[in-house]
Amino acid sequence: MTGARHPLADGHVVDALGADARAAGYTVDGVADLLGADADAALSRGAVWPAIRATGNAAAAMVPRAALVRLFLLGLDETTERVAAAFPSAGVAALVANDVVELTPQGQLRALLDIRPHSDGARDYLVVSDRDSSGREGPVRHDHVLGIGGAALSLARAVVRTPVARALDLGVGSGIQSLHLSAHAGEVVATDTNPRALALAAVTARLNGMVWDLREGSLFEPVAGERFDLIVSNPPFVVGAGSRDFLYRDSGMAGDALCQNIIGKIPDHLRPGGTAQIMANWMVRPGQDWRERVGGWLAGNGLDAWVVQREFADPVTYVSLWLADAGETAEQAVERGAQWLDWFEDEGIAGVGMGMICLRAAGGRTEHVLEEITGAGEELTGPEVDAFFARRRYLLEHTDDDLLAARLSTAPVFLEQHSLPGAEGWQEVGAVVRRPGGPGAVLGVDEVFTAMLAGCRGELPLGGLVELLAAVHGVDAGALAEAAMPVVREAISRGILYQVG
Repeated sequence: MTGARHPLADGHVVDALGADARAAGYTVDGVADLLGADADAALSRGAVWPAIRATGNAAAAMVPRAALVRLFLLGLDETTERVAAAFPSAGVAALVANDVVELTPQGQLRALLDIRPHSDGARDYLVVSDRDSSGREGPVRHDHVLGIGGAALSLARAVVRTPVARALDLGVGSGIQSLHLSAHAGEVVATDTNPRALALAAVTARLNGMVWDLREGSLFEPVAGERFDLIVSNPPFVVGAGSRDFLYRDSGMAGDALCQNIIGKIPDHLRPGGTAQIMANWMVRPGQDWRERVGGWLAGNGLDAWVVQREFADPVTYVSLWLADAGETAEQAVERGAQWLDWFEDEGIAGVGMGMICLRAAGGRTEHVLEEITGAGEELTGPEVDAFFARRRYLLEHTDDDLLAARLSTAPVFLEQHSLPGAEGWQEVGAVVRRPGGPGAVLGVDEVFTAMLAGCRGELPLGGLVELLAAVHGVDAGALAEAAMPVVREAISRGILYQVG
C-alpha cells in the first residue's frame, strides 16, 4: 500500500471524521429520519430530488447531518460553513489535505469520496469508496474502488454466518464483505491487487473499530499455503477480452478465466468443513447448457457445490450494463462497445450467466447441484445456503430404506392448484407445493403425494404412511414407495420435508 497518495492517510483524521459522523447521527436510520420515508425510498431507487428538497429544509439540529448527506450521498457542493459545522473535530483543512473534499472554483466544497452509512441489522457502519459514475462527471478512475453495489449486497446476504476462526475476503474493494465477516470471524484476511482499494478498506476498518489483515496481490498469491474456514469473493468477474481498463471490473484475464481460476484454487485453501461463496459470471455458447461449462470447473474438486444462475444476459444487454457503469462519454462508449461486441462474436458467445457458486468441504462423497433460480424473493440467504448443504449431505448419507424408516414432517408450505377454463368449467392441470422464502423450494405434486405431505406429521415412519396410502388408493405399497422416493428426496432437499427426532 505504498507509492501513490491515497485519501485519509492520517489515522487521526479518520478517527475525528468517524466521531463527527456519529455525533451528527449519520447512520442508515438517521438518514431515513432526516429525509422521511418517501424521500428515503425514492433515493434508494435513484431519484435524488426529494432528498435534495428534504436536506434543504432540514431543521437546525439536523443541519450537520444534512450537510453529510448532501456531500457524500447526493454529490452536491456545500458551503465551507456547513461542512465546518458538520466536522467540528476533523476540521475543513484536514479534510481537504486528506482528499476527502476539494474546494471548487465557486468557493464551495465537493466530496471526493463516497462515505456511506450501512447496517447489518445489528450494528451501524461507515463504508468508504470512490464516488460512482452517477455522482461525478467523466469516467471513473482506472483504480476506482467500488462502493456498496447490488452484487456486494447479494453476496453479503448469502454468506453463511456461522462463527469461524479464519475468513478470507478475496478482492476486498471498499471492505463491505470484511465488515460483515468481522461479526462472526475471529480473524479476517483480505486481499486485493489494487493498492487504492486496500488503502480505502483500511479506512473503512478503522472507522468501524476493526482490524483486518490486508494484503496486496493477485487471487490467492498473498495467502499461499494458508487455509480458511470461510472464503468470500466479489471479484472483477466481467467477461471480456482481458483488458485492465478498470480494476474493479476487469481482471486482465480473457473470458471467464478469472472465475474458473478462483474456483480451481478453492480446494487448496478451505479447511475441512469450510465454505466458499463466490459471485461469478460465465460464458454461454450457442447450444450449450451453462451447467456444462461451470460443471467442468467443479469436476473432481472434492467439494460439495450449489451453483445458482440468477440472470442471463445477451451480449448487447451485458455490454450496455458495464458501459453505463463506467461513466465514459458517448463516443468512448460507442467505440468500446463495438470492440466488446466484436469480441463476443469472434468468440462465439451467446451470452453471459450471472450468479453465485457456493462450495463446502464436507468430506466423503461429493455432489454438485447446478440450477437456475430467477424468481423475486428467491435470493440466496446465509441460513438457506447452510441448510441446503446440510440437507444434501443428509440425503447422501441416508439410503431409501433409511428414509422409509424415518419419521418425516412437512414444513409450512402452500399448496397451489393450477386450473384452466374448459368446456365443462375449470379443469385442474396440476399442483405444486411452495415453501415461502426457500430458493427453488417448489415441487410439483399429484394427488397421492399431496396426501403423503398432509400425512407427514412426524408421527409415523414414512414406510408406514406409504402402506396406508397404498391401501387407500388400491396400489402396491412397494411400487408406491419406489415411485415416491425421488420426490421425497427432492422435498427433503428443498426443506419441504424434514426428519423429526
